[in-house]
Amino acid sequence: MAVSSSVGSAKALACFRTSRLAPPKNRIRNAVCSRLPSIKMCASLAAPSELKKTVWVWTENRQVMTAAVERGWSTFLFRSKELSEDWSSTARIHPLFIDGLEILDEGNQKVAAISVISSPSERQLIQPENMKLQNTVIDFRGDWQVIPAENIVAAFQGCTGTVLAVSKNSTEAQVFLEALEQGLDGVVLKVEDMDDIIKLKDYFDRRNEAKSQLQLTKATVSKVEVVGMGDRVCVDLCSIMRPGEGLLVCVGSYARGMFLVHSECLETSYIASRPFRVNAGPVHAYVTVPGDKTSYLSELRSGREVIVVDQNGLWRTLIVGRVKIESRPLILVEAKENSGSGTYSIFLQNAETVALITPEKGSGGRTAIPVTSLKVGDGVLVRKQGAARHTGIEIQEFIVEK
Repeated sequence: MAVSSSVGSAKALACFRTSRLAPPKNRIRNAVCSRLPSIKMCASLAAPSELKKTVWVWTENRQVMTAAVERGWSTFLFRSKELSEDWSSTARIHPLFIDGLEILDEGNQKVAAISVISSPSERQLIQPENMKLQNTVIDFRGDWQVIPAENIVAAFQGCTGTVLAVSKNSTEAQVFLEALEQGLDGVVLKVEDMDDIIKLKDYFDRRNEAKSQLQLTKATVSKVEVVGMGDRVCVDLCSIMRPGEGLLVCVGSYARGMFLVHSECLETSYIASRPFRVNAGPVHAYVTVPGDKTSYLSELRSGREVIVVDQNGLWRTLIVGRVKIESRPLILVEAKENSGSGTYSIFLQNAETVALITPEKGSGGRTAIPVTSLKVGDGVLVRKQGAARHTGIEIQEFIVEK
């Protein structure tokens, strides 16, 4: 796989950090950690520490090469020096060369070893103490990939070496990068379709914490009114949310102002907590999804991704597991922003388990106020954004919503 170096536009390299290729050491445990060019991904909220991920690209397709370089990935694997010389004449790349089960740099120095795994016994040979080079590329053969990858992540945890896996598409790459949550150190993306480059870059972008601090605005509740029945949407996610997290379900009826709706993670006397669920609002409300887009709650399906945000504006991407639409009594909440003139509204189910996230923790560490206890003057959090949307994408045009 190829990774960020000085190549590409500044925009393409935003949020990435590079490191230079250092000569290999004889023993991996005695080596000072010197990785090949690698992109630095900030850890997700659930990750224990900041992680680096390395991407090299193995291809003979010039379009794939161009797409990779444009996205800041410049390390390429070649079997022939002729192709390397051809591409180097038009793009600044960092070539590596495959020689049997070894990978060499331009000076014929060994920088990585390739290990083929097609059986459990071969997997057992891949141990930190057996690695003589700083970088190891694993080529998984056969149908089993996930469990062997997890075993390797566990075996190499805390080691200074870099372990990469050969991936035949962006989906495989994602599996290796997420094994046991921490993932392998990187991937060698062996593809001939530039779409895999685009998809993998998009995967990194969506998980890049450097741009995950959303600007939230304090607002004061100005109206609370019971309005009658409506079809509301419960969004069940494939992950557990923590106190203070919820969906930026705009659930503003207008896209210009999104309320932060709390999950059902808080304990109550009458019903067990469901920390995977957000009772988000009626079918017509908007919800924030990756890519700075919105979707109608009624459009969510199993497998879609949504944005979960906490009180501080830190967000992460989670997967929808199930969506339930049922007829329930609704309540209308309106709020005015404290530092401006904007007024925003939201419909929510009138139930004790439905709550809006507050700007500060209250007594007893309270992070949200149930809508059944909400009153004029209470503080809530909203996110301001452009009002006009076309298929979920913010656009600049005149629009009036009432």
